[in-house]
Amino acid sequence: MERVFTSRLNKLVDQRVLLKGWVHSRRDHGKLLFFDLRDKDGLCQIVATPENKTAYMTAKSLNIEDVVSLEGIVRKRPAGFINPKIISGEVEVELESLTILNRAQTPPFPINEDTLKVNEELRLKYRYLDLRTERMQKNLKNRNKLMQAMREFLLQKEFLEIETPVLTKSTPEGARDFVVPSRLHPGKFYALPQSPQQYKMLLMVAGIERYFQFPHCFRDEDPRGDRQPEFTQLDIEMSFVEEEDILSLVEELIIETLKRTYPEKKISRIPFLRLTFEEAMAKYNSDRPDLRKNKKNENELAFVWITDFPVFEWREEENRWDAVHHPFTMPKEPWEEVKKRPDKAKAKQYDLVLNGFEIAGGSIRIHDPKLLMEVFKFMGHSEEEVKKQFGHLLEAYKYGVPPLGGIAIGFDRLLAILENEPSIREVIAFPKTGDAYDPLMDSPSEISRAQKKELGL
Repeated sequence: MERVFTSRLNKLVDQRVLLKGWVHSRRDHGKLLFFDLRDKDGLCQIVATPENKTAYMTAKSLNIEDVVSLEGIVRKRPAGFINPKIISGEVEVELESLTILNRAQTPPFPINEDTLKVNEELRLKYRYLDLRTERMQKNLKNRNKLMQAMREFLLQKEFLEIETPVLTKSTPEGARDFVVPSRLHPGKFYALPQSPQQYKMLLMVAGIERYFQFPHCFRDEDPRGDRQPEFTQLDIEMSFVEEEDILSLVEELIIETLKRTYPEKKISRIPFLRLTFEEAMAKYNSDRPDLRKNKKNENELAFVWITDFPVFEWREEENRWDAVHHPFTMPKEPWEEVKKRPDKAKAKQYDLVLNGFEIAGGSIRIHDPKLLMEVFKFMGHSEEEVKKQFGHLLEAYKYGVPPLGGIAIGFDRLLAILENEPSIREVIAFPKTGDAYDPLMDSPSEISRAQKKELGL
């Protein structure tokens, strides 16, 4: 017999079915015994009676989270006993046969309750159990829905989804790199990408014109409550574009995909409000203002574009100017004017803010190799240093670079806001703690002396 999932049961009244899953809860009412079976779709109530002695006695021995296979007849629930809170709430299954596929120990925390108040390190140590809960299952399913909706939107707009390398070169991009020693090249190291920034620019040099992917990005940052050493973003790059092209595309992407995946959410203003960096700071004293009319309304989404950021910021401890976004960002003014007043220069840079959180950031890129070198020198890098770090990019720029620009959407952050979750860890399958530790795998951990020797460490 073919297995049936709980989402189909309401339409199979009086039919015999095969179900498989976990024992979610059980209730012994004298001669009648009830237990809820849980599969990937949700719950179904199973009824065991003494008339079917073997199945009944097996049911009496069940533990919570035992893995079972059963057969039974789908029956319509009596009037007044329909349960609209579960996916199969119009029916129940009369148990005919029951096989225990695997016994389960008592879980370290209840699976049939919301675990948000359970100690987080305990939840992450037993994350495979935490992910069985209704809320976490919902978060992962909605993550998949939103990702697929965004992917379909961009494919319809003739973007190509292209994967870029995870083992790459260490270059200064604002945060510390995670580095990986090379066995085949002793004393040399790969770096895990903070973002695919240079690769996506090189794809524009390659003539791709419209690129996207959902890359994993890696940043070795100091512990902060809601950051992860690895995270997912939606990365977009386009050729022959101006700032308006990218803002319009992303706005349409957000509006259309949220209509499909979160129809209950209400965007407070369409088109999205736009503020310059100076306007936002003057009016709200923040470049991430929360513009919701009612901050207690979980379904209100207040988007705002922040534009015209400063090109440079002064690093007092290093006695030099540094890029606010990254060195590839195009200034709005001619370079001679930027050099005269670097503290006043504006960039073709833009952020998208949602309910007080930055969820996306991007810029129009410099496509003139001479200007790019000037920017690096202005930031205090020697020509020799620049060629060593970015020679591959400067070489590529010799062969004809289109005007280009892009944006990266913080996918985890966007999803956490949409799910009304307090942290991005609630929408990532296997996150790490705030201090970048993985209790599940006990990672990071020591490696053997033999491995260190092999790597020349």
